[in-house]
This record gives sequence, structure tokens and C-alpha cells, in this order.
Amino acid sequence: MQQNYRLSAFGLAKGSDLISDDSYAVRAYDDIIIGIVCDGVGSAEGGREAAQRVVTYMLTNFKNRPKSWSIEKSIQTFITNINEILYKESLLEYERPELLTTLSMVVIYGNRLYGANVGDSPIYLLRQNHLQKLSFDHVEEDGSHILTQALGMQMEVAPYLFENFLQPKDKILIASDGISSLLSQEEITQKLFDASSLVKYASKKVKDELPDDTSAVVIEIQEIDKRQELKNQKLPIPTKLKKGQIIDGYRLLKPLIQNERTWLVEQKGKKYVMKFPPIEAIEDPNILDLFVKEAWNAKRLKAGFFPKAVIPKNRSYRYYIMEYIEGENLKNRIAKRPIHIDEAIDLAKFLLKASQYLLKFNLVHGDIKPENIIITKRHGKEVFKLVDFGSIVEIFSLTNRAGTPSYLAPERFSGASISESTEIFAIGVTLYQALTTKYPYGEIEPFQNPIFKQPKPLRHFNKKVPGWFESIIMRAIEKDKERRYSHYSEMDYELNNPQKVKPYFDPNASLIERAPVRVYKIAFILSFLLNIFLLFLLLK
Repeated sequence: MQQNYRLSAFGLAKGSDLISDDSYAVRAYDDIIIGIVCDGVGSAEGGREAAQRVVTYMLTNFKNRPKSWSIEKSIQTFITNINEILYKESLLEYERPELLTTLSMVVIYGNRLYGANVGDSPIYLLRQNHLQKLSFDHVEEDGSHILTQALGMQMEVAPYLFENFLQPKDKILIASDGISSLLSQEEITQKLFDASSLVKYASKKVKDELPDDTSAVVIEIQEIDKRQELKNQKLPIPTKLKKGQIIDGYRLLKPLIQNERTWLVEQKGKKYVMKFPPIEAIEDPNILDLFVKEAWNAKRLKAGFFPKAVIPKNRSYRYYIMEYIEGENLKNRIAKRPIHIDEAIDLAKFLLKASQYLLKFNLVHGDIKPENIIITKRHGKEVFKLVDFGSIVEIFSLTNRAGTPSYLAPERFSGASISESTEIFAIGVTLYQALTTKYPYGEIEPFQNPIFKQPKPLRHFNKKVPGWFESIIMRAIEKDKERRYSHYSEMDYELNNPQKVKPYFDPNASLIERAPVRVYKIAFILSFLLNIFLLFLLLK
């Protein structure tokens, strides 16, 4: 999602101060962007603490908000709660309101902008070179700095709320009043590149002697997130599907998966694959979110590595369509025999290129394995296709859902995030299995706590594997991530430069196993020197 937006945040303390009373942040979570600026009231003893606590509170609660709550309800509830917390704690600690801060925040959800403010920290929208103030200043009168509302000031608070549609190239600015007091709207319009350049421009204008703490958060809309629009479409999810049924001109031929949510279909004599959401998505918004994300990824990943996919505009049900690829999956192929060396090298290059393509979208496949690789023919030549859009997740995701146990890197079992390195491990296991028909660490069952013993070299099972290719695969499946490739580019480089591949050795192997030539050279030199010494003794 974050690739749709350019996010920045920056702040400077006033004068010669080292620490600001402002607190600010901008975060991209799974389905929302949240930006927030809190300006701790300088005259209050707990202003800085209040600002920091509000930012942390809002980020944490929005990240974990109930999915059934609307954005408006979430904003209103969280503001009410943190205001009450600050007010009550202030009375207990200071016997008067001292934990005081302004709050200005926005939440981007799909193509909509939701905002709220308490106090006088402004929120602006820059669209087509026109700057519009969206927030409302809670002050006694225009130009005044005397607040009529702040978080923690009273038991109850009435935030100013607003909502707007977004367009590509829009920029949202959330700022402390240090920006608005120093810069005109014309200057903000001209200098609103990112948060850092804006704040530094304001500081330079007063020769780096800022009269007030100055902070900014800038969110630039590069592309509208279409996923929320797809989710909001009022489309039913069918509970029963049967052979021969016709949906929007597609005749259902047979289910391709046991749960009968993925079907082979036919339209005008051509076969396709039609995928429906799980029935549970009717009641569970989280499951619906996952399906919408899957459909969106399938549609936008337009590359030859994957089946082509579309989301028809005039659907009567919620589903998406994929091209039907006739072929054999790699799992069935290697059940008969290991693949040839040339095929395995092509497969390795294919999987790395597909993974590098996904990385451009900040995505990883998440479940690379023989079952998800289809071998088909194009122009009489066998080629590979990678399937299962449902497993694709954001890189560095902590989800435990993605992946099949036998292909998971050891660190994934202890909660590590999905990364290039963990994907490389899955690629390595797939290649090892394709060349030997065996798992390097044995087959791992779900919920098993595996023990990763040193795997046997590939050539123990398949003498035809070249030494350089064996070294690449063994390095890819290395249980110690420090000895494994960290990036796709590293493994790809060695695949294309076999002469530069360093031999792989078990780190626990003896020196003679790891470097026999070196050992023999040393032994020869020592033997030669010993003979010279003995000859010297005899001649003496």
C-alpha cells in the first residue's frame, strides 16, 4: 500500500533548545495511512509528555482497531478516551490540568481522507496548486494563541471532524502552529515538497532561531488505493456453486480445489479460472480484506511470471477471473523423476526474476514451492508460471499465514518477518527437491517445532549436479541466515557467473573437507622444509 503514497515527517526545536514539545508521526498500516502532529502546550508542565503519549496512543489503537468500526467511530472514540485519560491523570498528579496538547490528525482509507483536530495545529490540502485549510482553530479569536480546546483541558472534548475525497497528486500537510505563524499560504504552496524542506525553509527564514517548536507531516498521494473501492462494492458472495451453473456468461465446469471456491469455467468456447471468496468472508471482514487484496494483486501484477487476471466491472457476484494454464505442476513432475540440470537452472532464474518483480511492489510470494509452479508450453518450449495470488504478502510482514512449513526458513518459526532471505530459502528448498525429490530438512508438518540438522549435499543424491550449482543451492538453504544470501541479486549474480561461485562447505566440517587443496599445499611445504632440515643435519 505504501507505494501509493510518499510519506515524510520532520521537526525542529525552537531557538537553541535540543528537545521539542511537539510530537509527530506518519505510518502506513495494512489498509490505512495515519498522520498526526501534537503540539504540547508550552505553558503546561506536562505538555511534552501529553504530546508524546497522544501520538503513541493513536498509532497503537489505529493499528489494532476493530475492523468492524468505521474510521469516524475510531477517531471519535480514541480521541475521547485519550482526552479522559490525560485529564484524570493530570488531576491526580498536578491537581489541575497540566497534561495538555493540541491534536491534528488525518486517516487515509481507500480514496477518502478523514481528519480531526483539537486546538490550533493546522491541516492543509494542496490540490492543483491551490492550498486549502481543512482544520478549525480552537482559539478565542482569529490571530489569538489562547486555546479554547486542547486534549486534557476538560473532561469532555469536541474535536472538529472533516472528510473529503482524494485525488492523485494531492498533498496533505499537518503542521504545528510554528509553520503557520512563520509562513504565508503562498510560501507553503511553493515550498511544500516534503516535511524536511518545509521546516528547514521556515527555520532559514528566521536565521535558525525558531520562535516556536516547528513540525510537519506531509503525505503525497501518488496513486489512489483501489482496494477499498473494490471492498465497498455491494456484491453478494455465493454460498453454493454447482456444475453447469452460469454466472455472468461463464459456465462452471468443475471445481479445481476441494473447498469448491475455485472453478474451471468456460465462456464462448474458451476456458478460464474463476475464484470466489471463502464463504466465511460474508461474516468476517478480515477474510474479505484478504480476498480483495488477493484479487487486486492478481489484477495489477501484469507480468509473464503469473497467470493473467481481471476483475470484471459488471459482476453480479464477488469473484475474479484468471487465464487457465494447461500444464503440469512441478510437484507432479518431480514425483516421476528429478528435473534436468538445465531445467533447474532455468527454474532458479525464473523464480528469482519473479521475486525481483514482486519486490518492485514491496511484495513477496510467500509460498514458493513445487505445487505452486506450473510447467506449460509456449511456442513449443516449456516455461514456468507461478500461481497462488492468495499467498502474496507485503515484504517484512510478520504474518504466520504465509508459507508451507517444509519451505519456511528456520527464523520464520520463531516469528521473524518475511524477507528476501526467507524467500531465497524457499527457492533453495524447491530447487533441492526438484533435483533430488527430497526435502533438505525432511518434511515438516504444521505446528511442528523442527530441528534443522545439516542437510546432505545435493550430489549425494544426484551426481549430475555441477559443483557450482550445488554450492548456490546449499547457500540458499543455509539454516544460518548470516551465511545465506540476503538479496535476490546476490544469488542471481552467481547463477549467471558460475566461475565466480565460491565452494560451499558445512561450517562444522574439518579443514581438510573445507579446503583440501590448501591442506595438501601446506602439508607439501612442511614436508619439503622437513626434508631440507634433515638433509642439513646429515651433511653437518
